[in-house]
Amino acid sequence: MSFFKAMNISSSGLSAQRVRMNVLASNLANANTTRTPEGGPYKREDVVFSANPVGNEFEDFLDEDWGAQLKKVQVVDIHKDTKAPRRVLDPTNPDADANGYVNMPNIQVMTEMVNMIAATRAFEANTTALNAAKSMANTALEVGRV
Repeated sequence: MSFFKAMNISSSGLSAQRVRMNVLASNLANANTTRTPEGGPYKREDVVFSANPVGNEFEDFLDEDWGAQLKKVQVVDIHKDTKAPRRVLDPTNPDADANGYVNMPNIQVMTEMVNMIAATRAFEANTTALNAAKSMANTALEVGRV
């Protein structure tokens, strides 16, 4: 496997996790938003990933990558949650219905925080892998100078 393929895979992971962290931050920031431009409460969003081949079959054959095909991650969709909103009794809220209930976003802050920690750890792992590939490439260049 070339250093460039390793860097390509790691950078795709970094990019995907950055998108995921932005979506999670948006979910956390809107956990109590009851009114949106579309109408109704904020709808939780989630990122959908896909694994795509790094190269094509011809490149893999030339590189003698006959084992498992290398894949990189790509964001294919940002999915809006379709679950019903939480109903909370708050007659003083201006968005309350005739019975005093307010439709709140279906966001659990603890779950979003756990997902944020997982995304951060995945981002850190991809950073470490990218730095290791970069270090190996630099070492290979140093060997060539001697």
